[in-house]
Amino acid sequence: MAADSRAVPARSRRRRKTSTRVRVQRGALAFLLLAVTGSVLGLAFAGSPGRIAAGVRIDGVDVGGMRPAAAERLLERRARKFGRVPVIFVAGERRWRVTPEQLGVNADWHAVVQLARRQGDGFGPLRGFRRIGVRVFGAQFAPPTRVYEAALAFEINRFARALYRPHRDPQLRLKGLEPIVIAGSPGRRLERAAAARVVVAALAGFARHPVALPVRSDPPAVSAGELVAAAARIRVALSAPVQLRWQAGTWTITPWQLRAMLAMPGRDRVTRLQIGGPGANRYFQALSRALDHPPRNAGFAVSPGGSVGIISSRRGRKLNVAGTAANLLAAALSQRARTARVVVATPKPARTTREARALGIRGLVGSYETIYGGDANRIHNVQLVARLLDGRLIAPGATFSFNRATGARTADKGFREAPVIINGELGTGLGGGVCQVSTTVFNAAYEAGLKITSRTNHALYISHYPLGRDATVDYPDVDLRFVNDTPHWLLLRTFVGSYSLTVGLYGTPQHRRVVTQTRPLVETGAPPLKREPDPNLTVGHSALVDSGEPSRSTSVRRRVYQKGKLLYDNTWYSSYRAEPKVVLVGTKPKPAPARKKKKKPPVTTTTTTTTTTTTTTTTTTPAP
Repeated sequence: MAADSRAVPARSRRRRKTSTRVRVQRGALAFLLLAVTGSVLGLAFAGSPGRIAAGVRIDGVDVGGMRPAAAERLLERRARKFGRVPVIFVAGERRWRVTPEQLGVNADWHAVVQLARRQGDGFGPLRGFRRIGVRVFGAQFAPPTRVYEAALAFEINRFARALYRPHRDPQLRLKGLEPIVIAGSPGRRLERAAAARVVVAALAGFARHPVALPVRSDPPAVSAGELVAAAARIRVALSAPVQLRWQAGTWTITPWQLRAMLAMPGRDRVTRLQIGGPGANRYFQALSRALDHPPRNAGFAVSPGGSVGIISSRRGRKLNVAGTAANLLAAALSQRARTARVVVATPKPARTTREARALGIRGLVGSYETIYGGDANRIHNVQLVARLLDGRLIAPGATFSFNRATGARTADKGFREAPVIINGELGTGLGGGVCQVSTTVFNAAYEAGLKITSRTNHALYISHYPLGRDATVDYPDVDLRFVNDTPHWLLLRTFVGSYSLTVGLYGTPQHRRVVTQTRPLVETGAPPLKREPDPNLTVGHSALVDSGEPSRSTSVRRRVYQKGKLLYDNTWYSSYRAEPKVVLVGTKPKPAPARKKKKKPPVTTTTTTTTTTTTTTTTTTPAP
């Protein structure tokens, strides 16, 4: 029984092996038959490798079965035939006739034929299978094309200009207080890039049926439905007056006033009802004039006695037009609450009362007064510079620069021509008189006991300034500078009278004691002699017109004490140039001396006879 049970599986395994071998043999035979059949089929459709596969078309021309050279000649003949035949391009109601020659269209037939030849290419049966696919499904080719770009651009621009039609948005207009909707219309425009491709492809081909140009519709930016809804809102807005309120003030806006302030939808791409436009601008400008005022900085009131009071700051008031317009529109669109709140901003001042008090400006620290005069232009310049300096604040430890505070002296800033010292001589220039102010500022800082870091005397001595304490400036090189060496801010004030200028420095008084020692003015050289020719004086004559001034020098020593301690000990030396003695020298020639007349001898008979003889001899009478 055991032997029989082992024999059954062995026979089963032999049957399975036999069955597998049979299946493999059958599969191999089927594959072989299929390969042979395919090869035969491929060889049957392989055709000649020197001919183009059947089913290939170039620009609509069937070139299947043709040799490449023959196909190329056929295509070139057709291109010459159609070169002057126009293509009609169509867009809407417009039509244009364009020939390939007009745009210089030139197709590369050789390149496209070679490309077509490679379609269905290969070796033996493989070529046949590829050509079966081409025969069944076909293959279309278009040639690479060259075109005269400038001519193409010209034609495209011509098409585009003729076709362009802007869209017209629907509009909402008012007939009295009643809104009316006016329908809009779409626009159109040529798709330039796509149109260029269509034109070139059509002119390179052989079809001569009308070709549509790609045109894009340009719809209105606002829909009529939006305007219908807006018209309903406008009816509500113009149904009754609207009131604007701010604090105790009330402004009533009538429907006709509100009509002029509405920006209608459909105009300037506005898609919703707004308050805006010229009418609204005019109304809000008038309202701004009634409400607005700028913020006021905290200031300083100076008394004649030198004390300083604080002028309180005040917030400004500025109409918020956008916020007020939004509130006005919301009230107008309400059938019940037709009152709008005016929106007002309150800008802060740059310097508040508290900040002004913290500066520590409580009293006079130092001041000085100078007397001025001269022509109208000089007085104008003095007053102009004084205004530029008035109210200047100097921080603790900061350096005051006269040139930095006043800037360049130019006609654009209002400076005029006036007497001025130029290169050591009196002349005329822009800003003459500025040194009157710089000298006054120097002496105010001098009397305040402040640290002075830069001061230059005038080139010429000026008697109406304090001896040795004049200070000239010349933008940007020659400057007057001093330091606020106090622990608090300083306020520089200028007070201009009809004949005097006062400069005051205000802060926290330091109670410094200033001791001055001035050296007498010493002559250091005689005035040089300057001769000037004068054609009105005769040679040898002269006239003194200016006795000149000698060169001189002086010095001023200043000692500053604070709480009994010496703070500064400075000496300023001043040297003044001589002014020449001017003498006019005559250049007019002297008149020539008068000639003396010769006396005639007394008349006698002898003389008369002689004279007669002489006369007779002179007239040459013939001999007797």
